[in-house]
Amino acid sequence: MSWYLTLPLAIPFLTAIIAYLLRANPVGAWVSIVGSGLGLLASIALMVVVLDAGVVAGQMGNWPAPFGITLVADLLSAVMVLITAITGFAVAIYALGDITERQAKLGYHALFQLLLAGVTGAFMTGDLFNLYVWFEVMLIASFGLLILNGGKEQIDGGVKYVALNLISTILFLTGIGLLYGMTGTLNFADLALKVEGVENQGLLTVVAMMFMVAFGVKAAVFPLFFWLPAAYHTPSFSVSAVFAGLLTKVGVYALIRMFTLVFDHDIGFTHTVLLWVACLTMVIGVLGAAAQSDFRKILSFHIISQIGYMVLGLALMTPLALVGAVFYLVHHIIVKANLFLIAGIAKRLTGGTEVYQIGGLYKSAPLLAILFLIPAFSLAGFPPLSGFWAKYIIVKATLDIEMWFVAFIALAVGLMTIYSMTKIWAEAFWKNHPDGIQPELKNLEHKWAQLLPVAGLAALTVFIGLNPEPFVQFAERTTAQLLDPTAYITTVLGEVR
Repeated sequence: MSWYLTLPLAIPFLTAIIAYLLRANPVGAWVSIVGSGLGLLASIALMVVVLDAGVVAGQMGNWPAPFGITLVADLLSAVMVLITAITGFAVAIYALGDITERQAKLGYHALFQLLLAGVTGAFMTGDLFNLYVWFEVMLIASFGLLILNGGKEQIDGGVKYVALNLISTILFLTGIGLLYGMTGTLNFADLALKVEGVENQGLLTVVAMMFMVAFGVKAAVFPLFFWLPAAYHTPSFSVSAVFAGLLTKVGVYALIRMFTLVFDHDIGFTHTVLLWVACLTMVIGVLGAAAQSDFRKILSFHIISQIGYMVLGLALMTPLALVGAVFYLVHHIIVKANLFLIAGIAKRLTGGTEVYQIGGLYKSAPLLAILFLIPAFSLAGFPPLSGFWAKYIIVKATLDIEMWFVAFIALAVGLMTIYSMTKIWAEAFWKNHPDGIQPELKNLEHKWAQLLPVAGLAALTVFIGLNPEPFVQFAERTTAQLLDPTAYITTVLGEVR
């Protein structure tokens, strides 16, 4: 069983080593694609096993939990690993037409695989300290990718990105130390049992707030989101896409894991704070998007806004709300990564990303226009696409507990999202290019490598939207595990102690 857990981690690490050794050779890009494909197969195998067993765990080095390093996959972990692999495979193919020879020689493909390994490890780790380790792997790889071009804008965005994330790291480590001092353990399953016996529940709540801030920085929630719009529009589009799809979701995952499994002792306080954070994140994010005119900056602020919906599902802490949060996570990774990939194609065809300075994409590249409308409408919540069901579940959960104002905010933010997507459509696609450029797809270098992953992710979005029932049922099973972690604890520890 341990092989199913280690392969999704071992494959990107091994691929990173080979890709680095071949960084000066064009074969390095194909190594990244093959490695990402093998990682996807390993993730599918893990998902099949988890669907059958419910929860699988492996003790690395045969040290028994909670003393050793534990890898564990429940339904939430497994689906996040799978969606990471899907995104990684799509971006690896897209990079053929996006990453320059210079960037490849500087180690792009190795850093990209290292980032996938870090994200996967964060989703599968069974203890807090190793979550910190995987966060640092992600931080190092993402910083390397962010400054790979070496330009002033990249360095500026990278410094802001690292500075705020280092603050998050300090809070994270401080919280780990305090929590270990109170419980004597850092294993998630063991913590779920030990926190019940902590005498000073007030101090435990303070520690919970420290973790909320630390993970909130990673998730880019209000008011800790400033690093994201300052950084995500600066690197290559392949990097922006994988950042947009995956990095903030690791923070959301950590919040969901900790505030359902460990910090569930004072829901009246912690989840009320999360509720306010979620609402403000939705509103500020969508207003920021409405004020932007750069394609990637608009999409960057919408990452922040959509994170608010996921955190809202956790804050409400009802079964239906958590179903919505899980569904939203999966939907948003696919849609947001795809929109950044499309932004890259649009820039190569029109020469820029400022929507008021480009245009003509609908007339000369109708296929790209259709591929844009699918994730754009899904992000805005148009039926029958995946985003509609995600928003519907979240809004219904708020209405079920009569939080009318919160439901109003969620719906209003959806309408504002339509405005931003319409602005991109009207300027970049519908109107003519101000310089008379005819941005035809036939002029696109490595056309198939860029259009294939975009079309594949768009098809997945449509498939989820047209067949929501099995995905909702999966989210319901995942939520049942989150609300009743008995299976998780017994699988990791062997027995409830």
